[in-house]
Amino acid sequence: MTSFLVRFAIVLSCLSVAAGLPAHAQQEPARSAPAVSTDLSAPAPGTALTMAPPASGQVAPTAAAPVGIETGTRNGKSVTTGLDELSPFGMFLKADIVVKAVMIMLALASIASWTILIAKSLEFSVLRRRLVGALRKLTGAKSLAEAHLALGQGKTVAALLLQAAISEARLSAGLGSDEGIKERAASSFTEIVRAEARRVRTGMGLLATVGAISPFVGLFGTVWGIMNSFIGISKSQTTNLAVVAPGIAEALLATAIGLAAAIPAVIIYNHFSRVTKGYLELVNRASGTTGRLLSRDLDRSHTGLHVRAAE
Repeated sequence: MTSFLVRFAIVLSCLSVAAGLPAHAQQEPARSAPAVSTDLSAPAPGTALTMAPPASGQVAPTAAAPVGIETGTRNGKSVTTGLDELSPFGMFLKADIVVKAVMIMLALASIASWTILIAKSLEFSVLRRRLVGALRKLTGAKSLAEAHLALGQGKTVAALLLQAAISEARLSAGLGSDEGIKERAASSFTEIVRAEARRVRTGMGLLATVGAISPFVGLFGTVWGIMNSFIGISKSQTTNLAVVAPGIAEALLATAIGLAAAIPAVIIYNHFSRVTKGYLELVNRASGTTGRLLSRDLDRSHTGLHVRAAE
């Protein structure tokens, strides 16, 4: 009986100790799962590599696009916008045919303006040097014959004025009215001066035209390019800047080229207007000097007649 009670007490003590332990201590520790390698670069021989489809709500990874390049649609066509398209030459190559034509015309107009600048600078340099030398000889001469010997048979405007005066004096020989000779000579001088003015103004009209209409031609290209951009927006149904920016950039490039052609043309035109005015003043001085030589010759002829009559 005593042994039974001792055994019963031992069992009760064991149960009480077990009841005081935590729950996780009563469970058998789970066997750790073997580690799974995530390196797919080298699969085991004979093992097929499969890719699990993305779970619902997740986006499958895509290849990264190069930096600075975006894709979109323009005018219903797929386009790629990169750093090369943002350069002026790239925008020209990808521009609409009408915008290209506008840019080419403006570029040719600008080349023509610079060509006129170089050509007329050389022309005025030569003409002014020759005229200054001829005017010096006319001023130092005492008669038309002496001035003719000094100038020779040149094609300068001073030589033309002198030949007109000599021709009028020869054709009017024997006429008693000196005023009529002077008026006819002055009329010939005016025609020569006007012809010289028309000749040296060659090319000025083109400069004026380029300076006046180039901004408007560039604006036409801009309007056309922006119109194409809005058409592309309506077809692609997106306002993404990558789709809209290239067309607008091309349009603005046409305006920039128009201004680049117009501004130098206006400056060159104003420069040659001043140069032409100064040159024509020298021509008028040569005309007046030649008229004075003719007047002296007429007075000398009358003085000689009076001397011979007195003798």
